[in-house]
Amino acid sequence: MQRWMKYGAGLLWCAALSAATWAAPSVARGVVYHDTNHNAVRDAGEAGVPDVRVSNGRDVVVTAADGTYELPVDGDATLFVIKPRDWMTPVGEHNLPRFYYIHRPSGSPAYKYPGVAPTGPLPTSVDFALYPQPEPERFRVLLFGDTQPATQAQVDYLAHDVVEQVIGTEAALGVTLGDLVYDKLDLFEPYVRVIAHAAVPWYNVPGNHDANHDAPDDDTSLESFQRVFGPPYYAFEYGPVHFVVLDDVLWEGQTKRKGGSYRAGLGARQLEFLRNDLKHVPRDRLVVLLMHIPIVEIEERAALYALLAERPHVISFSAHQHTVRHWFLGEHDGWPGAEPHHHVTLATACGSWWYGAPDELGIPHATMADGGPNGWYVATFEGTRHTLTFYPARRPADYQMNIYAPEEVPAAQAAQTEVLVNVFAGSERSTVEMRFDGGPWTRLERVEREDPYFAALKAAEQAECPPPGHKLPKIEKTGHMWLGHLPADARPGTRLIEVRTTDVYGQTWTGRRLVRVLPIPADQP
Repeated sequence: MQRWMKYGAGLLWCAALSAATWAAPSVARGVVYHDTNHNAVRDAGEAGVPDVRVSNGRDVVVTAADGTYELPVDGDATLFVIKPRDWMTPVGEHNLPRFYYIHRPSGSPAYKYPGVAPTGPLPTSVDFALYPQPEPERFRVLLFGDTQPATQAQVDYLAHDVVEQVIGTEAALGVTLGDLVYDKLDLFEPYVRVIAHAAVPWYNVPGNHDANHDAPDDDTSLESFQRVFGPPYYAFEYGPVHFVVLDDVLWEGQTKRKGGSYRAGLGARQLEFLRNDLKHVPRDRLVVLLMHIPIVEIEERAALYALLAERPHVISFSAHQHTVRHWFLGEHDGWPGAEPHHHVTLATACGSWWYGAPDELGIPHATMADGGPNGWYVATFEGTRHTLTFYPARRPADYQMNIYAPEEVPAAQAAQTEVLVNVFAGSERSTVEMRFDGGPWTRLERVEREDPYFAALKAAEQAECPPPGHKLPKIEKTGHMWLGHLPADARPGTRLIEVRTTDVYGQTWTGRRLVRVLPIPADQP
């Protein structure tokens, strides 16, 4: 029987159970089947699907010709199917893919936030439904960095500032890269109800703020997450791309540190899963890794890099930092591959944790410490190629930079006047050029500097009458800043600065700023 079980505020997906008898807990058996009528129940005549991968979080097996599989199970476990290309798993009421069975015979520990209720002995047959879904070579994915609401009001900010903007976007699926909430795990359900309006299947990565902070160690730190979202790490395919969700937060328990202690890591079991999963993925396939903490912080990164280095097509995405950075990892970073590995730390949907002065709608501007706005991304995949495009929250899509220059400049000081350009999604492989008053384009120099607009926001917080709202984080230097100077022959008048940038994907954006050039006083030589 297929069924949903309601536990606390959430739903636990139960795979199809073959009835009243129960098998020994050491081996899980089941069938991956073609759900011809989309009712998530294996009815008579619904055939098994061969060559589909199923995992227990360590081992990966392939279904036989009749769709059957066997996997070892030791104690608590989560079984899941690895969605193959051109097939789809059931999707729950709020667009959460249901591809797993959680086995908790005695249930989760009694933490502050509820986990999984007791599931009893392992069912005789744990079956997974699939139905055909044609998938093109070219498709789009919505990517959110940390959404991270700490209150219902901040869930509402997420709804109005970000989710309302992506409704209607042509995308095949969406992913949030961890820190779905800010320690308040009872906000998982409100978060899910908002994200559901993106109207695409939505996958979720666990972050350090999604953990049960009363868990003494990593083993049971994601019981509430699993109750709502399923396994903390898994894989699935869409079109020609193989996606792997990694849980790279190792929870160490409560300490004096605010929010508890954790480190970036995978653990032996997850590394073994990845190794076993990739054995079934052709070498020429694009592999996309989705994680919370940047890959450069993972303690087992040498082992992880070794698994990936021989693959010519790998990209990885993270969030966590609340700033933007493109990494091109090479030999000096410990990357052993022939070509650099591209890792992107994304801007977050919550920006700087929903901090900053509220706008006319009451939503904090949430500018990040690198001077960039909060927002989201669209990743476009085609074969082994991808393009990543940043969209600032509630701003025009072409708002991709801030240009800083003084409001007025004495003509005699033009050559010494800096122009700083913050290209929010820029990288060391971006080109940035400037022209003044219709003159020739000149290449700007990439520098590591603080954003002057963000510095002004921080200065305002120290004023006698500071703006309302939660104070912004400490300013950070950023590598997506470019420097130029006004020309020495700048003519007096209101003049136009134009900046154009082309990113690593070949996307070009243009920004503009007007500046007043003051004439040289008549009494000066």
